[in-house]
Amino acid sequence: MTSFRPAPAWLADAVFYQIYPQSFADSNGDGIGDFDGITAHLDHLAWLGVNTVWLNPCFVSPFGDAGYDVADYLDVAPRYGSSDDLARLVDEAGRHGIRVLLDLVAGHTSDQHPWFRAAMDDPADDRYIWAPEGSPDGFVPSPGTRPGAYLPNFFAFQPALNFGYGRTHPAEPWRGPVDSEGPRANRAELRRVMDHWLGLGLSGFRVDMAASLVKDDPGKKETAAIWTELRHWLDGTHPDAVLLSEWGEPEVSVPAGFHADFFLQFGGPTDGLALRSLWSNGEGTVNEAWDPLDCFFDAEGRGSPRPFVEAWRGAASTLGEDGFIALPTSNHDFSRLNCGPRTAGQLPAAFAFQLTWPTLPAIYYGDEIGMRHLPGLPGKEGSVLGPRYNRAGSRTPMQWDAGPNAGFSTAPADRLYLPLDPSPDRPTVAAQLADDTSLLHLVRRLIALRAGTPELGPGGSVEVVHAGYPFVYVRGGRYLVVVNPRREQASCRYDGAEGGRPLEATGIRIDAGTISARGFGYGIFELA
Repeated sequence: MTSFRPAPAWLADAVFYQIYPQSFADSNGDGIGDFDGITAHLDHLAWLGVNTVWLNPCFVSPFGDAGYDVADYLDVAPRYGSSDDLARLVDEAGRHGIRVLLDLVAGHTSDQHPWFRAAMDDPADDRYIWAPEGSPDGFVPSPGTRPGAYLPNFFAFQPALNFGYGRTHPAEPWRGPVDSEGPRANRAELRRVMDHWLGLGLSGFRVDMAASLVKDDPGKKETAAIWTELRHWLDGTHPDAVLLSEWGEPEVSVPAGFHADFFLQFGGPTDGLALRSLWSNGEGTVNEAWDPLDCFFDAEGRGSPRPFVEAWRGAASTLGEDGFIALPTSNHDFSRLNCGPRTAGQLPAAFAFQLTWPTLPAIYYGDEIGMRHLPGLPGKEGSVLGPRYNRAGSRTPMQWDAGPNAGFSTAPADRLYLPLDPSPDRPTVAAQLADDTSLLHLVRRLIALRAGTPELGPGGSVEVVHAGYPFVYVRGGRYLVVVNPRREQASCRYDGAEGGRPLEATGIRIDAGTISARGFGYGIFELA
């Protein structure tokens, strides 16, 4: 592994909270969330125990893909407020003990970005990937006077920045090398963008599709080299900042220079099997082949935690102490925890697992109260990538209270960015704050338990006792965790469980070496 400066000490204790800015809190009544709305709710995050927030893209954008089509990396989108509003959010978050990370879209821009507007009329411009007339599949005809076509990364309005090709070919002149002028300019621009925001007090970046830079790159070797170069620069100029990758293959991304990588439903040679076998139910996913997969959090008990455990072990053994794996509850691209055949009854067990496994936890806004995934919503701002992939259902407004629009906005309901959960019993922060037995209070207690118990953090050892129903493991040699996401009771043998002191437990019985867990039961015990 390339030698890097050790990760900032604060990262090992991070509890991430992902905020989708458009849907968190609207301060000015226009139906869209904003920076001031987030600032107004920092008390909620601090009370919960969150200490690190990352925001989905908030740069200037035409919002064809919810901000993942950037038109200016150095200014914020007016719909969210001003740069001063963002600075105030960062300052106030710091007073609450919370760091803020931005989402960096490194691999492409909007077709409205000045770089692309110049490139589409300048045949000599090398910032994007252009092919001549008769270009291969996947290229989009030039919208300007420049002949030929450009390569998009996703939607046609997201032209791929040119970081070169891992494999070049003289018959295909658009396959330029990674050290040509355009790729060098784009690498320099990434440094300039990061330097700008880190200099204003931000604590790092979550990098969107971090593996997508160099094209036709076997083993992601050249893409990894770019991030290695950037990490060495970061270590020298902003040593307290972090890079989180949306890569899905920690054993590749962390050695390349990222401080942490997310387990995701895609990425790596197993195409995200680790997380799909854990959380996914096939609803809202991009690959129909995912549907039959039996996830562990299946109420009928058809799955197994083994694919996840094996993937985690493989990645963790590669990383050693050089970086971290982050485990999200869900995110803006995939179904929420509370969706489809999964039920709200499983959520306490899910959080008991997520907050005691040796990974960095990342809570998607609203999951702490059990917000539901809403299937079938109309597509909004790039939320539809195909007939089976509508992401709008995981992006609905945060539910704060029982007031109009659930406290999200004072705008008329028909002006909201996305509709609210129409269920009369939709969960809210206010209702759960008033109920000590609620999911929200449980999540807070689990975060506090993790913070006060180093053995439950990413550095503590883990011994898997039973990789089935219930899922049983020991952290740090002295903390027993039992999780049963199945509707029916489950039991297993473990002689070392006797005399354990319950720290947080519901529905768990330990008797004569047998652990019995009622349906959806969970427990954390300090062993004698």
